[in-house]
Amino acid sequence: MATNEATTKRRALISVSDKAGVLDFARDLAAAGWELLSTGGTLQALTVAGIPATSVAEVTGFPEIMDGRVKTLHPNIHGGILARRDAANAGAHLAELAAHSITPIDLVCVNLYPFRETVEKGADFESVIENIDVGGPAMIRAAAKNHASVLVLVDPTDYGLALQPSVSLPDRQRLAAKAFAHTAAYDAAIAAHLNESAELPAQLTLELNQLKGVELRYGENPHQPGAVYRVGSQQGPVLDAQVLSGKPMSFNNYGDTDAAWALVQEFPVHTAACVCVKHANPCGVALGASAKEAWERARDADTLSVFGGVVALNRPVDLETAQAMRGTFLEVLIAPEISTEALEWFQAKKPDLRVLRAGPSKFSATEFRPLSGGLLAQTRDLRSWDDLCPEVVTLRQPTESEWADLAFAWRVTKHARSNNVVLARAGVTVGVGAGAVSRIWAAERAVQNAGEGAQGAVMASEAFFPYDDVVRLAASVGVVAVLQPGGAKRDPEIIVAANELGVSMVFSGSRHFRH
Repeated sequence: MATNEATTKRRALISVSDKAGVLDFARDLAAAGWELLSTGGTLQALTVAGIPATSVAEVTGFPEIMDGRVKTLHPNIHGGILARRDAANAGAHLAELAAHSITPIDLVCVNLYPFRETVEKGADFESVIENIDVGGPAMIRAAAKNHASVLVLVDPTDYGLALQPSVSLPDRQRLAAKAFAHTAAYDAAIAAHLNESAELPAQLTLELNQLKGVELRYGENPHQPGAVYRVGSQQGPVLDAQVLSGKPMSFNNYGDTDAAWALVQEFPVHTAACVCVKHANPCGVALGASAKEAWERARDADTLSVFGGVVALNRPVDLETAQAMRGTFLEVLIAPEISTEALEWFQAKKPDLRVLRAGPSKFSATEFRPLSGGLLAQTRDLRSWDDLCPEVVTLRQPTESEWADLAFAWRVTKHARSNNVVLARAGVTVGVGAGAVSRIWAAERAVQNAGEGAQGAVMASEAFFPYDDVVRLAASVGVVAVLQPGGAKRDPEIIVAANELGVSMVFSGSRHFRH
């Protein structure tokens, strides 16, 4: 039948691992005249609660076997679920049911063994395997296929719908779509776990769940709808951040904040670091003796670009740091902690500023980039400065302080869009040129941004120099040391130019394109 109306007693099969709300639901169904079928732990819970229910074993005429691996995979169950009841096909199917003494099943309420939860607890392989549900997905898919006649429920929030006098076909289709998504996500989680040793498997199935409680007004632009999804059960510092104050996060806020946090985590925790990001690129990065000093130095690195930007700190934000942000319009602030006094100040003085406490990090080493009709996938760029073997290729050696600035600038280049060139001095970016289509243009932008601050600074590039023009530009404004990966055909000419100009040059041996 096309609705939940019935002239005879209806039959519901209930078998759930997540028992939230199921007793009240079952009690209401029984009161409405439904006959209840159940299995295992669900049947026991119903019986203890005094709710009449029939064991599936009585319907199949066969006991549960193999430690419960086989209990619902039987024609008396699947025939009852899959029999069509629409006017055009009901006759033949219902006749077959009658011939085999099978009673139709009109509602299937099933959710699955806790596979993900078992994995997350660190259970042994045998326990993980035993929490792969087989009969549950089969019943869900059968009911979802026959949704015009059978209600399928996998989410406790939908239980109330089944108690209505009738359920429309659009609602039935919505429940069926949710059911197929439920089993698809479950299979994706299993495949991901069994494939975890393969970095980039031949077939990749992603479980994407829209983030609960987060509604984006739109995407990058107002004419584009937007949403936030979680990959499986992964966690992210921005994805799972607590928004302590301010307006809801936007699509662009999420992207920029994730970029800012990723960069600020590059710096050792024993040194306060601050990163200011605008349109996914760092515009001011600095180290300091305190969070306040790091913020002030990063802000002053580019006071124009920081306007409307996102700020990340690797240290807790206290009241003094918060008050130092007076007079600068910011979109987002993220830090590991925000003191009560600082939060109260933000709420009073900057009520629109999104103030975030960073969440946990538990995500895959694989990252994705969308293509029309597909995805690019790669392992994340996790190479650190300590993994490098930098080589000085010029006569002049960098000083100790210049080495520190080269390491600092290299960390910034790793997180700026290509082509990029970064100038730094005394633990602060004095000029950033990012997202340029030419390396010399990136260098010219960094130099222009630095002004007199280029004198005595170091320069870092995320990729090699094809010509000596960048080195000559750097020397002309007082840059004293240059870091680049090396590997260009003209490296010998570029080294000669650096020696001629008295500039130190270091080859990192590691490129860091970021497009």
